Amino acid sequence: MTDSKDKLKVWWDGQILNFNEAKVPVLNHSMQYGSGIFEGIRAYETQKGTSIFRLKDHVKRFFRGMKIYDIKIKYSETEVQNAIKTIVRENGFKSCYIRPFVFYYDDNIQLPTEGKMTSLYIVPLPLGKYIENNNGIRCKISSWIRIDSYILPVQAKASGNYINSLLAVKEAKASGFDEAIMMDREGYIAEGSAENIFVVKDDRLLTPSLDSSILEGITRDTVISIAKSDGIKVEERKIHREELITADEVFICGTAAEITPVINVDGINIGTGKEGKITKMLRERYMDVVRGNDHNFEEWMDYL
Repeated sequence: MTDSKDKLKVWWDGQILNFNEAKVPVLNHSMQYGSGIFEGIRAYETQKGTSIFRLKDHVKRFFRGMKIYDIKIKYSETEVQNAIKTIVRENGFKSCYIRPFVFYYDDNIQLPTEGKMTSLYIVPLPLGKYIENNNGIRCKISSWIRIDSYILPVQAKASGNYINSLLAVKEAKASGFDEAIMMDREGYIAEGSAENIFVVKDDRLLTPSLDSSILEGITRDTVISIAKSDGIKVEERKIHREELITADEVFICGTAAEITPVINVDGINIGTGKEGKITKMLRERYMDVVRGNDHNFEEWMDYL
């Protein structure tokens, strides 16, 4: 991701501003308490021009997260979709990562949110590979347990939720690994620090079910749909820790991470220690879909 934002335009409550003009009070509630709701969306260059992948689904999840936290904004889902398209066009990006964020715009430290004004900004950013290791990554199963709905609503992409993920990925990197894998409180595999996880075993695709305290990922759903269309059997169920070690293949997925092979867990190679054939096939198919080269999934494309 580029660090230069001098020419970047952002959408903020209906206005187009320069990135450096978009400033908020340092005491705003969402920065103090993690009460913001966000989404991560990608736009891709296609033969028909720029397309925002699964825009409607991302915005729908964005609004679900706000409802869970009882955060209200003055815009409809359609208006937010249009705002996202507007700011991508304004920046002239052929491909980018898009971050809509709803937060409380205030300047005091009171915890209750009654009477606080909400604000929405949308920032598109150039983004290539989120995870740089093209040959596969090494993951550590974290000692930090994934939050669950006893603690915080896991189906909302609330900024405060990701402190849990931050601890896990810091631990993994300090131990020489690329990424963390988190378990739920029952000891089953949940997800990565910001990605869903899949296991390939005997040509079947396994992934933790929603009762494993995972985020209901849109990329996860995309992978499941692609796999089923190719005749691959998919099982959503509880996954034991040892099933990762004995898997034929493992990969993680997310809007930013796309599909990334996992070649080692806790120092033990997965399969051959290289990207497996099913992971490679799904990764290539996924990139065809998001780039508009697979007309079987044309309904997911939102062209500018």
